[in-house]
This record gives sequence, C-alpha cells and structure tokens, in this order.
Amino acid sequence: MKRFKFSVSFMMVLALVLVFIGCSKPPEAEPKAAQAAMDAAVSAGADKYAAADLDAAKKVWEAAEAQVKEKKYKEAKQGYVDAKAAFEKAAGAVEAGKKAVADEATAALAAVEEAWKGVDAAAKKVEKKLKDKKEEWTADAKAFGENLKTAKEMVAADAAGAKAKAGELKGVIEKWEAAFKELAAAPEPKAEGKKKAKK
Repeated sequence: MKRFKFSVSFMMVLALVLVFIGCSKPPEAEPKAAQAAMDAAVSAGADKYAAADLDAAKKVWEAAEAQVKEKKYKEAKQGYVDAKAAFEKAAGAVEAGKKAVADEATAALAAVEEAWKGVDAAAKKVEKKLKDKKEEWTADAKAFGENLKTAKEMVAADAAGAKAKAGELKGVIEKWEAAFKELAAAPEPKAEGKKKAKK
C-alpha cells in the first residue's frame, strides 16, 4: 500500500512537472506577428519618416528576444505583443512624418531658390572679374536650375530625398557666395593696369 501511495504521489508530481514544462514553451505566433509588423513598418518608410517610433519598437522587440534567451517565455510572449503594437504605431506615424518632411523640404527648397536669386545678382555684379571661372559658373548655374526642378518634383514621392537635394543645392550656393565675395573684394583689372602706367 505504501508503494502504491508513493507511486501515485510520484505520478502526480511528474504530471505537474510535465504540465509546467508544457506551459513553458517559447512563444511562436507572437514573434512571427511582431516580425510581420516590423517588416510592414519598414516597408512603409518608418525608418525615414518615423525613426523614433521605429527605434522604440525595436527596443521592445530586443527585450522580448532577451527574455526568450532567459527562458522567461510568459514575459517574452507579452513583449512580442507589445513590440507588434509598437511597430504598428510606427507604421501609422509614417504619413504624419512624410507630411512633416515634405513641408520641411518645400520650405528648404523655397529658401534655396530665394538665395540663388541673390547669388545670380552677385554674379552679374562681378561678371567682368569672372574670367576663368565663367565656364564653371555657367555650368553650375545650369545644373542648379535642373537640380532644383528635380528636387521640387521629388517632394511628393521622396520628401527625404528632396530635403537632401536642398542641402546639396545649399552647398552650391555657399560655394558661389564665397567666390563672388572674393571677386568683389579683388581690384578691377583695368584700374590696376592704369596704376602701373602712372608709376
């Protein structure tokens, strides 16, 4: 009888251990769902237009991954559920981010276009002094016009690209502003020739 009681007790303990082990499986569906949400967010452009939300979601994902390694499956399961929600939030923030970047790109391009007018006016003032830089100026002026037009067309489809293009155009403006400032400060070639003749 003692043996029977011992066997029953042993079987119950074994059954409880098996039930506990059976419940402690790593989550399977939740990581897949979170991964799909992550892929969807990246495809939507969250890396460009909702980077802060995407980074926050990745941290939640990484925490869930760490919990799986520590065999904290219940916490990991919840972590993946939270990560999925965070990735969905990042994907949802893409449109607002796109609009914000498009507005910034439009403003940057307008500022660049306005600044170019000043550079063009400065070029006309030092036209006689351009000499060896005239060809380079003409080529840059033509390229600037084409690149500005391209950047304006890009705003709707690739606002981040258009904003980057505005930065490049600003670089061209700064280059020529410096060059024209230097040329304006240089003495007139004819005036220098007259001074030499007087001496």
